Amino acid sequence: QVQLVESGGGLVQAGGSLRLSCATSGRTFSSYAMGWFRQTPGKEREFVASISWSGAGTAYADSVKGRFTISRDNAKNTLYLQMDSLKPEDTAVYYCAQRLSGSYASQMYQYSYWGQGTQVTVSS
Repeated sequence: QVQLVESGGGLVQAGGSLRLSCATSGRTFSSYAMGWFRQTPGKEREFVASISWSGAGTAYADSVKGRFTISRDNAKNTLYLQMDSLKPEDTAVYYCAQRLSGSYASQMYQYSYWGQGTQVTVSS
């Protein structure tokens, strides 16, 4: 059984930083691409970042490019999202997700497994 567990969310002031983690189990983590998405109440879940199985390929939403960095540690079966220069509009529940493919991707339907999410709140 695949499990994805996010952690690292919290309350931070605008301009601050947070690092999210996603611990995985149940599948060979190093074989599959991973992604981060986020959602605010009343809105659809949106793509944030994705990373290929090896970490060599990454993709970002325009809204976070240059501020967020996705990475992975295949030895620890863990995905990360370093978030710098945070803005109030980054406030959301952040979800990690796993593909059944090694290539990064930006659409929700391309992901098969999801975590429960972690809340990030950025105050102005």
